[in-house]
Amino acid sequence: MMAGHLRFQVSIQKPTPTLNNLNEPEITWTDVSTGVWASIEPLRGREYFAAKQVNAEIDARITMRYRAGVQTDYRILHGSNEYYIVSIINVEERNRELQLMCTRSIL
Repeated sequence: MMAGHLRFQVSIQKPTPTLNNLNEPEITWTDVSTGVWASIEPLRGREYFAAKQVNAEIDARITMRYRAGVQTDYRILHGSNEYYIVSIINVEERNRELQLMCTRSIL
């Protein structure tokens, strides 16, 4: 893996169930790792209409050095962009590089 391709610093976050002021369950996001170097490559874009709203889905591949414990319910935060992990690929099963196939929804 060429370090020069990893030009974005991202945060890896996991969902944490909590209770709000009304004792209703809600999900908050907790940092697992910050300052992780990664590359972000958009794969395709798509817009569609649903329930009289315009939604956009942007699929991206995020590549980073291998990290044990990354799961599909985690998300990647880059600035104000939230990328939700759909699948995780351990390239060649060598524990050197992870490719995260992600979806970012804009509402």
